[in-house]
Amino acid sequence: EMAIPSSLQDSFAARLDRLASVRELAQIGAVLGREFSYGLIHAVSRVDDPKLQNGLGQLSAADILFQRGLPPDATYSFKHALLQDAAYASLLKSQRQQFHAQTAAVLEQQFPETVDIHPELVAHHYTEASRPEQAIPYWQQAGERAMQRSANQEAIGHLTQGIEVLQTLPDTPERSQHELALQSALGPALMVTKGWSAPAVKAVYNRQEELCQKMGEPPQLFRVWHGLWTSYFMRSEHRAGLELGERLLRLAQIAGDPALRLEAHVALMHTLWTMGELGQAQEHCEQGNALYDQAQHHALTFVYFGFDPGMGCLVMLGYVLHYQGYPDQARQRMTAAVVLAREVAHPASLAHALMNSALLYYFRGEGQLAQEAITEQIALTTEQGLALYLAWGTMIQGLLLGARGQDEEGLAQIRTGLAAYRATGGEYDMPTWLAGLAEAQARVGHVEAGLSVLAEALAAGQRTGEEKNEAELYRLKGELLLQQSPDHAAEAEISFQHARTIAHHQQAKSWELRAATSLARLWQGQGKKNEARNLLAPVYGWFTEGFDTADLKDAKALLNELSEER
Repeated sequence: EMAIPSSLQDSFAARLDRLASVRELAQIGAVLGREFSYGLIHAVSRVDDPKLQNGLGQLSAADILFQRGLPPDATYSFKHALLQDAAYASLLKSQRQQFHAQTAAVLEQQFPETVDIHPELVAHHYTEASRPEQAIPYWQQAGERAMQRSANQEAIGHLTQGIEVLQTLPDTPERSQHELALQSALGPALMVTKGWSAPAVKAVYNRQEELCQKMGEPPQLFRVWHGLWTSYFMRSEHRAGLELGERLLRLAQIAGDPALRLEAHVALMHTLWTMGELGQAQEHCEQGNALYDQAQHHALTFVYFGFDPGMGCLVMLGYVLHYQGYPDQARQRMTAAVVLAREVAHPASLAHALMNSALLYYFRGEGQLAQEAITEQIALTTEQGLALYLAWGTMIQGLLLGARGQDEEGLAQIRTGLAAYRATGGEYDMPTWLAGLAEAQARVGHVEAGLSVLAEALAAGQRTGEEKNEAELYRLKGELLLQQSPDHAAEAEISFQHARTIAHHQQAKSWELRAATSLARLWQGQGKKNEARNLLAPVYGWFTEGFDTADLKDAKALLNELSEER
C-alpha cells in the first residue's frame, strides 16, 4: 500500500470530490506515470477530444496537473509526486489492473516506436496488471536493449524484475525455458559491472546449469558452459577450465556454428596463454581472429564475455607475440585492438583494450604511452561503473608511478587496486599483480615483504596452473635476493637459472632475455665476463625486432660493457 500522509489523502480526496466528473482521468494519469502525453491518455481513457480536453483543463486549473503545449501535442505531469501517488492509491486493485492492462495494450497497438525504445514500459504495465506471461518477454527485451546501450545496471534491474515476475507462475518446462533465457542475459551484465568471478555471477551460472540439467541439455547449453568456464577462469581453476573449453569447442564443431567456434577459441586462448602454453594459445588466437566478422559477431559481446570477441583475439595475440619475442608485432595487434574497440563504441571493450595496451607499453618500457592509455581507461571505467576494470587499471597506474620513481604513491595505488580486485572475488592473474606489489615493496626498501609476496605468487601459480609469468617471478626473486644481501648471490643465481629454463621451455623469448640479462649482470659483477657474454649474446641475437624496447636496450648496453671489458 502507498504510504500517503492522511492529510494529503484528505486534501486530495476533497479536491477530487469537487471534480468528481474528472476523477477517473486523474487516476488513469497516475497509472500512466508522473508525466504522460495527450495521445496516450486519449487512447487509454477512450474519452472523446472535447470532453478529454475539458477534463484535463479542470485538473490543471485545480493545480493537480501541469500542462505543456496544446492538444494533441500536449504533455501533462503531476505537480507533485505525492499527488500521483495519492491518485493511484485511490484506485481499487481491480481498477488498477484494468487500467494497466489497457495501457499495455494501447502501447503495443498504437505506439510501436515507444515500445521498441522502452519495452520496460509495457513490461511494467503488464506486471501491474497481473499478466506475467505477457510481461516477461518485455522485461527480457528491456534488459537486452539496455545491455546494448552499455546501461548495465539498468539491464540488471530489468532482467532481475523479469525473473521475480516469473516466479509467480507454476513450475513448468515453459517457465524453466523463460528463466534460462533471462538468466543467460543477466550473466554478462553482472560480469561487466561486478567482475567475472563475483558471487552473483557464479550464482547465475550455477542456476543456469541447474535449469539445463532439468531441461535435458537444451540448445542454450553452450552459453551455460561458457559462463561456467568464465567462472573457472576468474577463480584461476585453469585445469578445470581447459577441460570445459575443449568441451565448448567440440560442441561448437558439432553444431557447425562459426559464432560458437569463435567463442570457444576465445575461451581456450585465454586458458592456454594463462597456463604458459603459448604456441597452442597462438593457434586459437589466430583461428578466432580468422572467424571474426564485425557485422556478424559484435553482438556476441552481449552474450558471452561482455567484450567484443574480435578485440579480445587481437589483445591476446598481442600478449602471446610479446612473450614469444615479437614485441613490434605485439604492439601492432594491441593497437588494432584499441582501434576496433573504438569502432564498435562499446565501453567495456574499450576499457579492456586500453588496459591491456597500457600493460603492454609498460612491458616495453614506453611509460608515456602507457600513462595515456591508463588515464583514459580509469576515467572510462569510473564513469561506467566497471569495478573489475577499474581495479585492474588502478594497479597498472601503480606500476607506472613506481617506474617513474614515485615509489610510495605507486605502492599505495597497487594496494588499493589489489584490494578492490579481491573484493570482486577475482583470482585470475594474481601472480602478475603480486609480482608488481613485490617490486613496489622492494623499491621502498621492504625487500623481505617483497620476497614474501613473491612466495605467495609462486604458490598461487603452482596451485592454479597459472604459469605464464612464472619465469618472471623467479627472476624477480633473484633480484630481490641480491638487493637483500650480496651473500645471497648463489641463491639468486639458482633463481635466474630456473627462470631461464622455464622461459626456454615455454618459448617465451622476452622472459628468457630478461632472465639472461639478470644472470649475465650477476656474473659480470663476479668477474665472469666471458661466461656472461656467451650467455646473453645468443639470446639477444635471436631477436629480429623490438630493438627500441627497454629490455633489448638494456641487454645491448650490457653486452657493450662486457665487450669493452674483455
